[in-house]
Amino acid sequence: MGFEYCDSFSINQKSFSEKPHNLDEIKRDVLSCYLCDLSKSRSQSMSGYGNPNADLMIIDYAVSLTEDSTNSYFCGRSGEMLKDMIEKVLNLKTEDVYFTHAIKCKPLNSNTPSNSEWDSCKNYLFSQIEFVKPKVIVTLGKDAYAKVTSEDQNFQSVRGHVINFKDYKLIPIYHPNHLLRNPDDKKVTFNDLKTIKSCI
Repeated sequence: MGFEYCDSFSINQKSFSEKPHNLDEIKRDVLSCYLCDLSKSRSQSMSGYGNPNADLMIIDYAVSLTEDSTNSYFCGRSGEMLKDMIEKVLNLKTEDVYFTHAIKCKPLNSNTPSNSEWDSCKNYLFSQIEFVKPKVIVTLGKDAYAKVTSEDQNFQSVRGHVINFKDYKLIPIYHPNHLLRNPDDKKVTFNDLKTIKSCI
């Protein structure tokens, strides 16, 4: 008859109105998420990593190609730089922080994720924030800041400042990828990290 059959697979059946009960449930939901087209291009979705009771939560914009292919949160030159920021300046271990992405999958063909793709992910992220309850949230780069806060203002005007966001202190800083391309900005980022350290 020309039909082909494949093994059945389970997908998350939750509606947007349903809230998860803990971080483990979010992880299961993210791993089985097929709510948008990004599920077609990823090797895996990445829910988050680190201490579920962390004082510091770091939010990147989207899963990178290298993160997707290695299933590692601290990979490549950018990941090594972020690890150095955490361990050598903040004097924390990577296991002491909670690290996650606003967009939980690798963007399709390295395109900018669409608003609908963000809408599919944002409940996961904001639920993670509620469960971790960090003292400080750090967003990496202007895109992560814009998604988390819904503010589309000049990134330079907010970078390094302590911002009241809901019940948390939020501090936007340059993304490590930016620092690799613009090493002159490492000095201001070092000062931003000292601000973060003073708030933890």
